[in-house]
Amino acid sequence: MAAVSTPSEFAYEDLLSLWSDLESGLGVILSSPASTQEFGHRVVQYDRWMQGLLQRDPDVGLYLLFQLASNSPVGYSASHSLVCAVLCHLIASELGIAKAERDSLVHAALTMNIAMTAMQDVLATQTEKPTPEQQDMIRAHPVKSALVLSNLGVQDALWLDIVSRHHDDAIDKADLHQAPPATRLTRILKVVDRYAAMISPRISRAGRSATESARSILANASAKSDEIGHALVRAVGLCPPGTYVRLDNDELAVVLRRSEQHNRPYVAIFGSAHGQFIANPRLHNTAEQSPRIRLALAASAVRARLNHFNILQLGAYVAQQQAAQ
Repeated sequence: MAAVSTPSEFAYEDLLSLWSDLESGLGVILSSPASTQEFGHRVVQYDRWMQGLLQRDPDVGLYLLFQLASNSPVGYSASHSLVCAVLCHLIASELGIAKAERDSLVHAALTMNIAMTAMQDVLATQTEKPTPEQQDMIRAHPVKSALVLSNLGVQDALWLDIVSRHHDDAIDKADLHQAPPATRLTRILKVVDRYAAMISPRISRAGRSATESARSILANASAKSDEIGHALVRAVGLCPPGTYVRLDNDELAVVLRRSEQHNRPYVAIFGSAHGQFIANPRLHNTAEQSPRIRLALAASAVRARLNHFNILQLGAYVAQQQAAQ
């Protein structure tokens, strides 16, 4: 879990703006694919950009992405695709998936909903249930998305196959280790897609906590799918960076960095047990001492406006210690 610190406010602002630019750029090509020259090449470029940002500091990347995913439904389609791509990348690394297969998986995650990008953004801000027409589009979008990508010049058969089947329940029946690559990779994307959707808010409902979402994934998975769910938890933790928790002494905290124990991360405590806001959050390693995490919280349950620069500076200290070990 090697990491690079964020030594100054300028470095943090730079990293934040780069993630924001990546999300915005992805939103542009997903919403206007026909106007995007060499679409497939652009997706590959965004993938490389994403990998570069994660290499700079994966915990900061996760912190910003989980804040993004859990705090606003605006621009849902692009943020959802980016979160799914990052999680697929991390799970692929965790499971030792070959680079070529990993590339197809991540490119599929970035583009799986391209046939319904605009409608996906509408649904995130819609209070009523999907109309029959919208339900038809939802059911048809995997195959239509693959067709759109093919018409845009994408020739990676594995990429197209994953996109076309990412809502196909039939693939859940195959043994994960004996299944062909398309089935294994599509299963990973299905799990990630569900998890990311659970933590993201809609106008009609708040997002779930990341822990509740992870446990729901594991509880509903067949024994054949457990490996993917456990790889997800190993990759990001039960409480990933950027998510909120209540400690067993009633203090409030935001998860800052992962530790070697997936359920005991580093946190920044920003709220007292009496409900008072702490202007200068303090770093705490739940893996080494009490208080421990009692429960995870959905972002909607936390009203404090945090200074993320100050919080990530605490994480920079941890990163320096980890790098020195």
